[in-house]
Amino acid sequence: MPIYKKVNKSFFKKWSHDMAYVLGFFAADGNMIKTKRGTHFIAIQITDKDILYTMREAIGSEHTISKRERFGNESDIYRLQIGSKEMFEDLISLGFMPGKSKRLSMPEIPKKYFGDFVRGYFDGDGNVWVGFKHKERSKSLYAITTVFTSGTKEFLADLQSGLAETVVTSGSLVKKKGSECYSLQYSIGDTLKLFNFMYNKGTLTSKLFLNRKKEVFEKYICGRSLAGKSTTLSR
Repeated sequence: MPIYKKVNKSFFKKWSHDMAYVLGFFAADGNMIKTKRGTHFIAIQITDKDILYTMREAIGSEHTISKRERFGNESDIYRLQIGSKEMFEDLISLGFMPGKSKRLSMPEIPKKYFGDFVRGYFDGDGNVWVGFKHKERSKSLYAITTVFTSGTKEFLADLQSGLAETVVTSGSLVKKKGSECYSLQYSIGDTLKLFNFMYNKGTLTSKLFLNRKKEVFEKYICGRSLAGKSTTLSR
């Protein structure tokens, strides 16, 4: 007989700050599987195990987080997989589908929770870069840049529009060289606005965020010198 694990099957039915974050992360690094036997699974697979455990707690799940070891310089991969037709169908109703990487669509998100969704997507498929630009000049620029990536141009265009209505006014949407993916990039001023938006002006009380990415914003804001070195944090 199958072993049933506890999970809050109603998690995606009602908007909350935690639900919006997990949904954003799922949009970046989630997967939906329907087997030939008619069973339904949702899964999130990432290298940052701590945030996966925190999301599992938010979902109210007792499912095992599996680990796949990789060799060399590659990080191990952690996976949370939940069998639930109800949660699967709730994600369908929010606009998600199996094999979504090339056809991801933006769900209709209440304005109150849009910042949490953006932070979740950023933690899954975003990065923040800090370093010095124009080093060849007499005075270089200490800069910070935020980038969101996706295999679906339309999703990033919708994200750009949503952010333009809420917090920022620019952003550059381009296709990545040598790749089928697209990137939405923001420079210094808009990146600082994004930080305030995603982390509630630095007073975020939620446990759902990747600390290694948040710290990059904070170090830049505090004006800590990088001693002429550039640092990139990505997925």
